[in-house]
Amino acid sequence: MNRPLFIRLFATLAVAASLCSTSAWAEDEAPDAFVKRISVDVLDTIKADKAMRSGDIARIVTLVDTRIMPHVDFQRMTASAVGPGWRQATPEQQKRLQDEFKILLVRTYAGALSQVSDQTVVMKPLRASPDDKELVVRSEVRGSGDPIQLDYRLEKTLGQGAGWRIYNLNVLGVWLVETYKSQFSQEINAKGIDGLIDSLAARNKSNTKKV
Repeated sequence: MNRPLFIRLFATLAVAASLCSTSAWAEDEAPDAFVKRISVDVLDTIKADKAMRSGDIARIVTLVDTRIMPHVDFQRMTASAVGPGWRQATPEQQKRLQDEFKILLVRTYAGALSQVSDQTVVMKPLRASPDDKELVVRSEVRGSGDPIQLDYRLEKTLGQGAGWRIYNLNVLGVWLVETYKSQFSQEINAKGIDGLIDSLAARNKSNTKKV
């Protein structure tokens, strides 16, 4: 999968509002409704902000960090992407990995939003029950060319702040966490946990200079 195509498809989380169905989910928010809600919020904000519409990455980064990322389970995503090395890392290393991975995802997603054009997303029927604590919300990206698969893995959190959180994304049959896991594994094998942290920090620093 080439990077420009992946970036455009990654952006479609923000356009999932157009044809999203709403399930009857007892008193809780349905997972497809959850995706719709945060998508509408982001889209409306971008449409109302001239600088964002013009591709102001710094402003979009702030938007993503405040409106999207609170709904992402960073610890789970980071631990899964790092793999066995996560358990070997010290608490301080785990924190640094999570912080750098978050910055990477925020900037990747912001870059994606800056390229949103006329894609539309059709939500597929939700195959889940109200008792499910983890599930997949499936969708299809439609535009020019063949339809593109785009799915989300969600988990239901309990207690204070209960609700749905995203912990993985599937584009064209490839799950985001598994893609990073392969990259991170090579870094860890070559340079260890600290090497991976340094590599992520360097990548994020380079991306910051481009904003």
